[in-house]
Amino acid sequence: MIKKEMIAMLLAGGQGSRLGVLTSKVAKPAVSFGGKYRIIDFPLSNCINSGVDTVGVLTQYQPLRLNTHIGIGIPWDLDRNIGGVTVLPPYEKSSNSEWYTGTANAIYQNLDYMESFNPEYVLILSGDHIYKMDYEVMLDFHKEKGADVTIAVMPVPMEEAKRFGIMITDGERRITDFEEKPENPRSNLASMGIYIFNWKTLKEALLANSEQPRLDFGKHIIPYCHEAGNPLYAYEFNGYWKDVGTLHSYWEANMELIDIVPEFNLYEEYWKIYTRSEILPPQFLSDEAVVERSIIGEGADIYGKVYNSVIGCGVTIGKDTVVRDSIIMNNTVIGDGCELNKAIVAENVTIKDHVKLGVGEEVPNETDPQIYSNGIVTIGEKSVIPEGISVGKNTCIFGVTTKEDYTDNWHAGGKTLIKAGDEH
Repeated sequence: MIKKEMIAMLLAGGQGSRLGVLTSKVAKPAVSFGGKYRIIDFPLSNCINSGVDTVGVLTQYQPLRLNTHIGIGIPWDLDRNIGGVTVLPPYEKSSNSEWYTGTANAIYQNLDYMESFNPEYVLILSGDHIYKMDYEVMLDFHKEKGADVTIAVMPVPMEEAKRFGIMITDGERRITDFEEKPENPRSNLASMGIYIFNWKTLKEALLANSEQPRLDFGKHIIPYCHEAGNPLYAYEFNGYWKDVGTLHSYWEANMELIDIVPEFNLYEEYWKIYTRSEILPPQFLSDEAVVERSIIGEGADIYGKVYNSVIGCGVTIGKDTVVRDSIIMNNTVIGDGCELNKAIVAENVTIKDHVKLGVGEEVPNETDPQIYSNGIVTIGEKSVIPEGISVGKNTCIFGVTTKEDYTDNWHAGGKTLIKAGDEH
């Protein structure tokens, strides 16, 4: 029988609704990041860099792009005869077919997959955070403490602690209590949603709670293990970790990559971030092009000016166009004489000549003020914006739009424009 010391289960089914139109056609872990990567590249690269060579990726929502991206795992050196990367969507069973209803339910439905490797330890990860972490160091801590469950935690400012699941520990880092989003936190150690379980402990907890609707780690499995007297420990992580769950945090994390000394360094030799790359020609910059403090993806053609932006692969930026503080994803074409300020433009978008994004006063978005905020303009994938249109701040456009969709060539600040048939 195959025996693996530790296998990883990567939860990548998330819809990521707080990313608005960016995730209406693609799962959050498959969203582009940093020009050439996708969000899921970070936990997958962490696995291979940590010596974890068996990864089950649990997909659910809009999995096509994610499945294509992962393929058989070649970029992460995870194409193996034994182990490697396996995409695990929900599947039909003879009695009833069911979607994954909670984080732990997804793991429960794949007990047979885990059993086949007879692991000693199972690492549970989420597919939508940007960070570098050596899981081997966490495993050493887990063994040294004799833990049944180890939860990775991160110190957060006390005033932010009420947004997280908080762990309360003793001097030995043993978890004595935990609180979900407490009003008055007793500790600032926030759970990162990264767990190492002894396989026996995990299996028993899943089987004992399998009838729970929406079976969840934070709500059911961890409390069950705690009550059963299993030793739970908190492993403190102090590196860079970013939840890119909102448009603003996603925008910020991309912008941090272009700092002169980036807090999160994509260029470290010893901890590479692997991704599936298309075979593309090098970037082309014309005589008139100006690029300052930006990341420019392979195969991009730049004829205009780009400041403080992250430009994906295969993007074209026309002449006399100025792009500032923006994220432009792969294969988007921007015409001549445009102006983009603080825009997030998804993949395969066409912006015709003389379009202005992010102009005028800032007003709250009328449909989703909590999603489209901080002055950002968001354009969903495969959208088309016709010539000469100006777009205000805190706005969203999704779909193939025509001049008739705008009043006097103007899409006012705070407005949402989603063409029927494009949101499905």
